[in-house]
Amino acid sequence: MIACLPMYDRPETAAAHDAFWQAIRAELGQGPEALSRDIADLWPIWRAPDLVLAQTCGLPYRARLYGDVELVGTPDYGLPGCPPGYFNSVLIARADQMGAAFTSFAGSRFAYNDPLSQSGWAAAMMRMRADNMLPGELLETGSHRASAEAVAAGRADFAALDALSYQMLQDYEPDLMAQLCELERTEPTPGLPFITALGQDPAAILAAMQAALEKLSPAHRDTLHIKEILPLTPSDYLAVPTPPGPTLIMDRLARER
Repeated sequence: MIACLPMYDRPETAAAHDAFWQAIRAELGQGPEALSRDIADLWPIWRAPDLVLAQTCGLPYRARLYGDVELVGTPDYGLPGCPPGYFNSVLIARADQMGAAFTSFAGSRFAYNDPLSQSGWAAAMMRMRADNMLPGELLETGSHRASAEAVAAGRADFAALDALSYQMLQDYEPDLMAQLCELERTEPTPGLPFITALGQDPAAILAAMQAALEKLSPAHRDTLHIKEILPLTPSDYLAVPTPPGPTLIMDRLARER
């Protein structure tokens, strides 16, 4: 059996994630003794037939995982400007660009963590579509933190970080974030879903997670930022539009040059 909570797992949050999983496991009466970590490729985990619990992103869920996994629920992180269970992206640039209009970044270098990231790719592209703009170059970085570093180092001009990653970077890496500024935030979409394998009981797992969260210490709850876990539906995720991927965007840019 497998359990994996990778999306916001970093040294400062590891103990809280471990405590949360142990509380969930106690409520469920099943599951691996420890969370799986240090995984280079999450897709085999998300699709594993013995998956008890994992967290994924809204775009992978609606684009490739829907129908192959069960949706358990969605965390509410209490993010500003977002309804319960929703999140959004923070569009960032270097600190000397504070106050610049987002449209001034048309044709600039855009850093994104992954082409199947709702917060790092899709949300930003939909925001650009609203102003009929495109980036000039694309840089795939592999993580939100790496996107922030790329902008700070001048290898990219702007990027999109999900709002909780942005908050955690402010909390844990203030020197990096002091080199950056917030331009604006995107429209909210459903948050990062918890999933389980087909054949598992998602309602029982959701109930176990909700009970475990209630028993978690205030310090661990604060570290994880989880206010509650909500029963969002697949339709909530499938209703979110999916923009073209980086390959199609680069093809369009090449044609227009």
